[in-house]
Amino acid sequence: MTPVSAADEVLDVVDRDDRVVGQARRGEVYAEGLIHRCVFVLARDAEGRIFVHRRTASKLVFPSYYDMFVGGVLGAGESYAQAALREAEEELGVSGLPQPEPLFKFLYEGPGGAWWSYVHEVRCAAAVRPQESEVAWHAFLTEDELVRRVAGGEWPWVPDGLEAYRRLAEYRGRDA
Repeated sequence: MTPVSAADEVLDVVDRDDRVVGQARRGEVYAEGLIHRCVFVLARDAEGRIFVHRRTASKLVFPSYYDMFVGGVLGAGESYAQAALREAEEELGVSGLPQPEPLFKFLYEGPGGAWWSYVHEVRCAAAVRPQESEVAWHAFLTEDELVRRVAGGEWPWVPDGLEAYRRLAEYRGRDA
């Protein structure tokens, strides 16, 4: 049966060690604060600029917030690698992307709940056609421009993406 809405999608529920302990619909996972799995993919264009976007107002979590990652939750039984490629291609509106490079994983605990978050990176040389149901606005920003936008505080950033961005900067040995 095809889910009627995103809230009906079935996700794996995991424990604090990222072991599957059950399954539940996305709406239930969010309502009950169950730990699940997500991917974050930093997408760069051919010049190395970073894809930044504002989420649509219809998103279940953090509607109309800005993000420097594409990505989302893993469906039941889906691997992090499968989800990273699927989400990047869906949200960027392209096909034939190389497999995103896995960088690191962490347990996000903050506004919105808790989820295992696997950060990836991919180069997208093709022209993007972002998924209208996911992306309300987008641009490719240089690393310096992104740092200024994050530090400036004018844009509301998704808290999990901001945490992933800070951890990515630390992973690479620089300030966010």
